[in-house]
Amino acid sequence: MHWGETFRMAGEALRGNKLRSFLTLIGIIAGVASVIGVMTGISVVQSTMESELSVLGTTTFQVQKWPARGFHGDVDWEAIRRRKPVTVAQADAIRERVQSVDLVGAELWQFGARASYRGDSTDGNLVVCGGTPEYPENNTHYVELGRNITNEDVEVRRHVAVIGFALAQRLFPFIDPIGQTIKVDGRKFQVIGVFGEKTSAMGGGYDNYILMPISVFPQLYGMYTDDGEPRSVNVTVRARSPEMVPSAIEETRALLRVVRGVDPRDPDDFTIFTNDTQIKAFNQATRGVKIGAFIIGIIALVVAGIGIMNIMLVSVTERTREIGIRKALGARRRQILGQFLIEAILLCNAGGVLGVLLGYGLGNVVTIFTGFALHVPLDWAVIGLVFCSAIGLAFGIWPAFQASRLAPVEALGYE
Repeated sequence: MHWGETFRMAGEALRGNKLRSFLTLIGIIAGVASVIGVMTGISVVQSTMESELSVLGTTTFQVQKWPARGFHGDVDWEAIRRRKPVTVAQADAIRERVQSVDLVGAELWQFGARASYRGDSTDGNLVVCGGTPEYPENNTHYVELGRNITNEDVEVRRHVAVIGFALAQRLFPFIDPIGQTIKVDGRKFQVIGVFGEKTSAMGGGYDNYILMPISVFPQLYGMYTDDGEPRSVNVTVRARSPEMVPSAIEETRALLRVVRGVDPRDPDDFTIFTNDTQIKAFNQATRGVKIGAFIIGIIALVVAGIGIMNIMLVSVTERTREIGIRKALGARRRQILGQFLIEAILLCNAGGVLGVLLGYGLGNVVTIFTGFALHVPLDWAVIGLVFCSAIGLAFGIWPAFQASRLAPVEALGYE
């Protein structure tokens, strides 16, 4: 008998016991769905994060006093708070003395600002950046209408602003915003440009903010935060090429340690990070969840495998005469063994497929309530189905072996 015939008979045996097969599948479905659901949910968030964090670009890294936003694990915040602020002068030193970089920008930030135009005011949800002309290039957010701030704007402390797309739509729905005068927290600024639209699925205010010269920023907000902390400059640094990023980071680190007077025996008193470091931090933070889901899924699959083994043993008992007839007609032990193994593997994989589909659905539920994009991690589907096959093989081997050992005469006389 050919293996194709063995597959056909295994499938007919499963179809002949639909209810029992389905009840056996429940454990497999639950185990696979739990793993695929969690992994899909994490992948949905991760793929969106990777897109969001790519704001720096592939050749840009950032230097600042504080750790990168997101997931930090165990951090001595008190030690970080005691760090000296990063300054504009240090950004200038990087620009002048690090040969492997071509653009160095400096940024100061204020959150919860308001802007108004002719009596029409926004809510206090704007983000204000005091920056240098390198801001659009280093943050991959470009001016679509009008112009960017210039070095001259910074030097003469000109009260000009480039506003976000959403803010332009809010204050200037029917007129050209270029050349108009707005008030930012009570101070007048001339609008010289509008950024292109850049929405954020994670709630970032890319379109709801204002860029002004970094030299003007302290006039509005001072050099201390509302908590009394001295403001620290965020420095964005672009390497000359992707290949030069590691050397640019090391040169920048070495320079800053000298400029900031860090003792050779002490760790850095500043943070350097790229897109990859933030993504790695997210992966590290979610590792425990992934491992937990994987363990729960494996336990569920093992429990389901024990159920499959018991069901298959019952099936062997019920089909003893059938096995005797097949052996009397010339079926060999390996063919009987193969049929029952295939039944177990098919049963597990049928549950695996349903579990994968259910897991994908559950994992992508988050996209209904957020701006996250749908994501289907096919690698985990393959891993899930491979494990299902392994469970079917491991727990189907004993019933299949028992069936193959039946003597034809005894089997034919079984009642």
